[in-house]
Amino acid sequence: MKILIIDDNPAVRSTLNLILADEFDDITASGDPRIIPALLRNGDIDCVILDMNYNSNKLDGSDGLFWLERIKEIPNPPAVVVITAFGEISLAVEAMKLGAEDFVTKPWDNDELIEKLHKAIDRNKKTQRDTAAVSNAIELEQREHDRRNMTLDQIKLQHIRDIIAECDGNLSAAAERLNINRQTLYNLLKKS
Repeated sequence: MKILIIDDNPAVRSTLNLILADEFDDITASGDPRIIPALLRNGDIDCVILDMNYNSNKLDGSDGLFWLERIKEIPNPPAVVVITAFGEISLAVEAMKLGAEDFVTKPWDNDELIEKLHKAIDRNKKTQRDTAAVSNAIELEQREHDRRNMTLDQIKLQHIRDIIAECDGNLSAAAERLNINRQTLYNLLKKS
């Protein structure tokens, strides 16, 4: 599994790297949240540990919330566990509303952190599987609805297109499978 650590404190990044090295296959760490989109582009990150504050003049968590929203906007986003030294309940609630799987305060308990990361990843993957299943069911239902409302000519044309696709676009093979000659197949396609 792959973890991305985004925290502006080099000591925190180093410590998390050491703690998580035996638990995860690949750990990437950065102090600059602006590179998050580039690091998530491949879609192979399982979890992001996201600091909530990047500006010492502004410790309200708004920076972390901004980046949390950006992460959760991408298709199939990774799990996000937010981390902060300022563990206000209202900030944790807001982060969870925006899609964070969990919230950790600094200093943290190592075993608890590892457990939260694993649970967050499992929960995120289950959510993605459930979402995909619902999307597939909706798509199948829509296709069935569309098919029931097709005219006979539309059904016939769709069947011809399906056979042509199964024959990898080879019209001679498609005509043979349809038990018609190639010219008849051309004529049917011209009418569509």
